[in-house]
Amino acid sequence: MLDDILERYPRKIALKAKQKYTLRPLSTEDEKGFFQFFQAIPEPEKLFIKHRVSDPKVIRQWCKKIDLGRILPLLALEGSKVVGDASLHQQLGGWKRHIGRVSVLVHPEYRGQGLGRLLIQELIDLARSIGLEKIEAEFLGEQEAAIKMFGLLGFRTLLILPDYVKDMQAVAHDYVLMGLDLKTDEEYAGVG
Repeated sequence: MLDDILERYPRKIALKAKQKYTLRPLSTEDEKGFFQFFQAIPEPEKLFIKHRVSDPKVIRQWCKKIDLGRILPLLALEGSKVVGDASLHQQLGGWKRHIGRVSVLVHPEYRGQGLGRLLIQELIDLARSIGLEKIEAEFLGEQEAAIKMFGLLGFRTLLILPDYVKDMQAVAHDYVLMGLDLKTDEEYAGVG
């Protein structure tokens, strides 16, 4: 099934403003461009990212140990420049095997053009294609714009835990978990 999904890429996409991007999975050759992408993220926002993306060793590890069956990272590229990152995480067994987790980050210079929304929709479609029944997204309470965008795409707040997580400077923040129930193609068609 994963091979069928990977056959979709690379794929050209265009937004309303006529910007053209290429979507494709992360590869081992992306290390330098992927690291540059994260360096463009403003320092205050990096505090909200779960990993130390300012450390080139973290990015190197991601690019060297790609397991597309467990984590499917998609890059949005303008030419050879990484301008967006969207990941679908899944557990291959256990009691959450039917639930994926998504994350999306867009380069600051490319925000407000619909790229984030397009990447989220791409992850929703991928999750549905591989048979996931639900997807989740995690946020810190201050990530209001991202929470709003996910809400507009059908995600609902599942829980809010006050002062539950700590950023990279050990400052406590509210933890917000949002979720979306996925319908299969048969359910959309009224079959089943």
